[in-house]
Amino acid sequence: MSATKSSKKQVDMLNGSLLKNIILFALPLAASSILQQLFNSVDVAVVGHFANSQAQAAVGCNGPVINMVINLFIGISIGANVIISIYVGQKKTENIKKAVHTAMLVAIISGIFLTILGLFISRPLLTLMNTPAEVLDYAVIYLQIYFLGMPFIMVYNFGSAILRCIGDTKRPLYCLLVSGIVNSALNLFLVIVFHLDVAGVAIATVVSNIISACMVWHFLTKEAEPFNLSWKKLSISKNELWKMLKIGIPAGIQSMVFSISNVVIQSALNSFGADVVAGSSVTLNYESITYFVITAFSQTAVTFTSQNYGAGEYDRCKKVFRISMIASMITTGCMSLSITAGHSFFISIFTPDAEVIKYAEIRMFIVLMINLIASTYEVGGAALRGIGYSTTPAVITVLGTCALRLIWVYTVCQQFKSYETLLIIYPISWVITGVAMLTTYFIIRKKTFSKAKSLA
Repeated sequence: MSATKSSKKQVDMLNGSLLKNIILFALPLAASSILQQLFNSVDVAVVGHFANSQAQAAVGCNGPVINMVINLFIGISIGANVIISIYVGQKKTENIKKAVHTAMLVAIISGIFLTILGLFISRPLLTLMNTPAEVLDYAVIYLQIYFLGMPFIMVYNFGSAILRCIGDTKRPLYCLLVSGIVNSALNLFLVIVFHLDVAGVAIATVVSNIISACMVWHFLTKEAEPFNLSWKKLSISKNELWKMLKIGIPAGIQSMVFSISNVVIQSALNSFGADVVAGSSVTLNYESITYFVITAFSQTAVTFTSQNYGAGEYDRCKKVFRISMIASMITTGCMSLSITAGHSFFISIFTPDAEVIKYAEIRMFIVLMINLIASTYEVGGAALRGIGYSTTPAVITVLGTCALRLIWVYTVCQQFKSYETLLIIYPISWVITGVAMLTTYFIIRKKTFSKAKSLA
């Protein structure tokens, strides 16, 4: 395989210290995801300080909707990551070329589809979610404008997945750093100067997504073969697409159903009024930030496991799982506890409203403080996908978190209608799903590796 022009930016997943390389790979990835989340966080903060609580609630309540709609296609990008990484381990350069161009064309097509879909379903979906009447029009405006940027969101995510396959998580971070600065500046400019409130922050987010997508596309066009991206070579390879879909669709459905359960919970939150919605959305920003640390280590586990599995390095795959799990739990735990300890300061960044602050604090102490437990099923599921098992972790997550949360909302919460009762299902579902996922991982890993060794 040809060396790329950016070899210094790459992490070697097949050689060297796993602890060092996993940290070098995961930290820029976590920072990238956090910056991506900050697009929405800055939106919430700006409208909270310079508009009103209704506008703030409108921006905050759109997160679960956006995730639900786009997660199926983000899942396919995970499939692309796994397949290309396995090809890297196997040194199959022609397959890599086909997979890269297939993935990027899928990104463009899916982005256009999501834009069209989003424009039509925004109001019906938000109405179905019981979005408060005083918030609904604001929320529709934000969501429809946001969906205009979907092609660029897809290009960035698929392009970043490809760069991760060659051990590069730094340049996606640079993309988001630049676009994040633009996003923040435009937010303030459009809201304070032009008084565009919700529309202003949505426009700023779309512009930022355009910038990050263009940058990651440019980086790929400068890569050496077999990762070099060319407009002329964009095409769908049925074989590579099928392999991506086989891994990616279960992962995407898992994320989509997971988001549906969050939409149902958001609907239940909406019934408590705008102050609860706003307070919950404030803490949700910090939950997302810490959760992206977990997903960074889970994506690291997917990529490292895939390459080492493709190369036949089974003992190294075990070490990847162990290091990724421990690092995820320690890092997430430290962040969550630090934010919770300084809750007064962190909440004040988003709102000065006493009622909103009260509900934000409640969510911090019930959900945020112990969300490191989610590492168990995220990293465990990622390790399973890395060795080719995608449906199994999807089923476990759907049943253990999504289905359980839906049952809770429609049974327990109907009998004990309170904000606290609604939130407690998060830690309960994390524990149940984590135990099931880890048990399954160790069983499947033992059988898979034993079979592979016997055939070697």
